[in-house]
Amino acid sequence: MQIGDKISFGNYTWIVLDIQIDRALIITEYIIEQRSYHDAYVETTWADCALRKYLNGDFYDAFDEKNQLRICSTINQNTDNQWYGINGGDDTRDNIFLLSMEEIVCKYFGDSSEKLYNPGKKQRYWFERKDLNNSKRIARLLWNKEQVWWWWTRSPGRVGVKAVYIHGDGNIGIQGNNILKGNIADGCCTGGVRPALWIRI
Repeated sequence: MQIGDKISFGNYTWIVLDIQIDRALIITEYIIEQRSYHDAYVETTWADCALRKYLNGDFYDAFDEKNQLRICSTINQNTDNQWYGINGGDDTRDNIFLLSMEEIVCKYFGDSSEKLYNPGKKQRYWFERKDLNNSKRIARLLWNKEQVWWWWTRSPGRVGVKAVYIHGDGNIGIQGNNILKGNIADGCCTGGVRPALWIRI
């Protein structure tokens, strides 16, 4: 197994992002479903949001016992939003999780840390659209692989009712999308879900 490999685990294809001695960090190749970040339009963080509860509950429970034994529980640090200072919440112990903005921006999809920590004077809501790493972050829907869609991170947006997302063109929406209310027909803000987890190898 090497970083960048695609592997089958459970019902999905995953991409290997990192390898540490006896375990590997993997993320689904595609957006596997669309969900809101939370089930109420109130300020929240990753620690308390409905999406975390779902991933570590029903989604985790759908793996058979053999695969559950391979999933490693991990402590995730949930940092504040670097541009707006919004609280990232408590550290969490997760079996299944979303990647943070820092993990996506600085580690696993190219290094755009300079844009994160040194924003331009006119940058308020997104990173520069000319970021060469944007193409690495584009994600497609599992059930319609021609269709790109935006996907959630676990990091807070510019206010407590928003979470950072990855735009359909791979750009970083650091201001965040609404955790529930949206401008689509069902009134929700259904972002793409790309679960991540550590497995024993």
